[in-house]
Amino acid sequence: MKTKIVATVGPASNSKTTLKALAQAGVRVFRLNFSHGDASMFVDIIRSIREIEAELAVPLTIMQDLSGPKIRLGMLEEKAINVAKGMRLLLGPTARRITELPYLPFDHEVILESLTPGDRMVLADGGLQFTVVERRPDALVLLEANNSGIVTSRKGLALPGKATKVPALTEKDKRDLAAGLILGVDAVAISYVQTAEDVREAKNIILAAGKNIPVVVKLERQGAVDKLDEILRETDVVMVARGDLGVECPLPMLPALQKRIIRACNKAAKPVIVATQMLLSMVNSPAPTRAETTDVANAVLDGADCVMLSEETAMGNFPVETVQYMREITAQAEKLLLEQRELVEPDADRGIPEFLAYSACLLAKKAGAKAIVSHSMSGSSARQISSRRPPQSIYALTPEPESVKALNFSWGVIPVHIADPAAETSHVGRAERFIASSDEFLPEEKIVITAGQPPKGGQPRGTNLVKIYWK
Repeated sequence: MKTKIVATVGPASNSKTTLKALAQAGVRVFRLNFSHGDASMFVDIIRSIREIEAELAVPLTIMQDLSGPKIRLGMLEEKAINVAKGMRLLLGPTARRITELPYLPFDHEVILESLTPGDRMVLADGGLQFTVVERRPDALVLLEANNSGIVTSRKGLALPGKATKVPALTEKDKRDLAAGLILGVDAVAISYVQTAEDVREAKNIILAAGKNIPVVVKLERQGAVDKLDEILRETDVVMVARGDLGVECPLPMLPALQKRIIRACNKAAKPVIVATQMLLSMVNSPAPTRAETTDVANAVLDGADCVMLSEETAMGNFPVETVQYMREITAQAEKLLLEQRELVEPDADRGIPEFLAYSACLLAKKAGAKAIVSHSMSGSSARQISSRRPPQSIYALTPEPESVKALNFSWGVIPVHIADPAAETSHVGRAERFIASSDEFLPEEKIVITAGQPPKGGQPRGTNLVKIYWK
């Protein structure tokens, strides 16, 4: 089990019995979607996950997914507006309620002021598309429909390719994040990120609360993709959120965009999640479609660390069966990935950590090692090794509980918590002790170890050692 599975918790899966079955089927990250409530909804769920974690003796990661600034229409005066192609409508504040044309209430003044003729506007996840014709002297915006459909109240609105001044963290998000940190979430996903500053804002809130949990950036806007390099420098994990991203960019471009994002994340040794509609038909069907099966497999072959289920486990009729299917699909794809993927030497301008990770993988390959055991405090060394996709399992040893949970996002990594670090202060010694006491390794098997070897009388300063160990 190398590719990690993220499962969204909802009405179909929020009982302890189902949560346990999901974990037994292979889920390692549970997503709590704060778009549909606040922290009070998740207290019992978090308690159940922690109990299951103890019962199964397996680290389980709880990811809080903040709703972000979802831009929506207001409440229509009529039940619905039937829109025909070429029809003109007005967009403006709820308080105006103009009757000369069909009226769409929209109380986002900053966005209204930014609209210019030619801008595209999309409603209902792409179901209806409009072009901005004019910003009138009365500050209302004239739209023309590019296709036919029905508009109802509170529909989500997107402006493909257009940057807005709306912050990624709303006041609700900040309240939810503070509450989530108190409840003990292990990671937080932030929505509609546009810049690296959005990531820094979330991290500052987390640090101010005395926590050190990973931030997951959801790539949903073209502007964020355009600034991927600078966002990657700040974030810990990336999610290819194909729902909104598929609205922001033309759908035929989405597969190539997914591949480019994953490639960049692999190069930066940052875990990447592929999300949205991966096995959507299994909401109502006990088996996926051929296309869905291929989609999941291709995500693994592209280099995804995690694949995510949304409606499938939150509200579907077959949540456990869906995870079982996803596990089988990823297992088969991993075999092909390991056949095709070659170990490539890092470029000359890369740093020491990259070369140490490469050396560990090369040594494991040449020696026919059973596994790679990596000791580090932050888990960075294990992530570097993971990004090279070695066929060996990667055991990541750390005394830091937060690092254990963060490593559940990394492909092929089995996090191991060093519960009593004082019993053995040497990082190499901890790795050797783990191997010697583990039933996973047989006598005479070879294991590669990476660790920090401090100078005499000094403290470890990061990974600086790669060695082969015979049990």
